[in-house]
Amino acid sequence: MKNYTCKLALTFMLSLAFTASLAQVKVDDAWIAATVSVQKSSAAFMKLKSEQALTLVRASSPAAGLVEVHTMNMEGGVMQMRPLKNLVLPAKQLVELKRGGTHLMVMDLKQQLKAGQSIPLTLTFEVAENNGQKKNIEQQIIVPVRSLTDAMAQPAEAAHQH
Repeated sequence: MKNYTCKLALTFMLSLAFTASLAQVKVDDAWIAATVSVQKSSAAFMKLKSEQALTLVRASSPAAGLVEVHTMNMEGGVMQMRPLKNLVLPAKQLVELKRGGTHLMVMDLKQQLKAGQSIPLTLTFEVAENNGQKKNIEQQIIVPVRSLTDAMAQPAEAAHQH
């Protein structure tokens, strides 16, 4: 009986590790726009790709009071920005958070973001497990702060982030 219990516990731990490893999201070209001293918000951009379907359900940073997924669309000739409740990452498909489109809005900044600094971001993804239950997986990344002009001039491979 003791041997069976050990095997069962080991199988459970391996399945948790397997689920967590599958949920790892590849993050490339992550950056956040520098701000001026009175500015209380910025935007973060990146490319996300996962081997399995996931949903980005939350983002946070100790540098900000609030981080939300936002989208921008032209409506009646006017650019409209709106928060999204979540962001679906289809399996094996690149999802790009970019200027003029879907991005992370980093609000209620605690201090000015200066080019050359980096800020931590925690991305929380919801993943469906084999048993049909949903589980949240957190992934922490460090995002470099760049001026808009530097970020636009920099080759993509130089901004590589995992």
